Amino acid sequence: MNSKSSGHGLEGFLMGKGFYIVLFLCAAVIGLSAWMMTAGDETMEELKMDDMMLNAPRVETVLVTPDVQAPKIEVMAIPTEEPEAVIGEIAEEPVPVWNEQSLEEVTNWPVEGELERLHDVDHLHYDVTLRDWRTHEGIDILAPLGETVRAAMAGVVRSVEDDGLYGTVVSVDHGDGSIAVYANLAAIPAVNVGDWVGVGDVIGAIGTTALCEVGQPAHLHFAVYQDGCCVDPLNYLPD
Repeated sequence: MNSKSSGHGLEGFLMGKGFYIVLFLCAAVIGLSAWMMTAGDETMEELKMDDMMLNAPRVETVLVTPDVQAPKIEVMAIPTEEPEAVIGEIAEEPVPVWNEQSLEEVTNWPVEGELERLHDVDHLHYDVTLRDWRTHEGIDILAPLGETVRAAMAGVVRSVEDDGLYGTVVSVDHGDGSIAVYANLAAIPAVNVGDWVGVGDVIGAIGTTALCEVGQPAHLHFAVYQDGCCVDPLNYLPD
């Protein structure tokens, strides 16, 4: 094939289908170049951002927990049992809350039973225990050993004593100048100094603690003192 034929063949190829092939290849080259430029720009931006983040100063946040001590809580022990009555205590100045009712309206026998000995300070009577003659400031009420003794009148317990003659003695101040004395009780009474007792509240039980009356049957020695002077307890008890 000579050069003239080759020239005519190339010209025919370019004028025919070859023109479109060349055009497509040019367009592809241009598009590829544009994509590469765009991708390169984005890659550069990402590299710049990474570099900025790496070079940016670090800020650390430190959480400091305050040294605060929890408040101490004190737990008070709660007694599970009632304390026993204390023998030998005397209230110097009881502060009672007096019942508005008068003694004549609210009284009660401290124990039920027969009277063995009456109140008498004007005559001498023979004492079977001490074997002598003497007066008697209270009344002796017969009752079984261990029988419950109750408050004859409302008031505040003024004293709880272990007396050398009358044994376990509880005195109740009624707030009107009168004081009731419950003697020959069992060793441990049911009340303490300062307790408020209403009519019928338990004082203690019949005992044998009164050495000066051990020759008698079991009983309660009950006396009343008005303004310091002994008076007949029967005047304060219901008929």
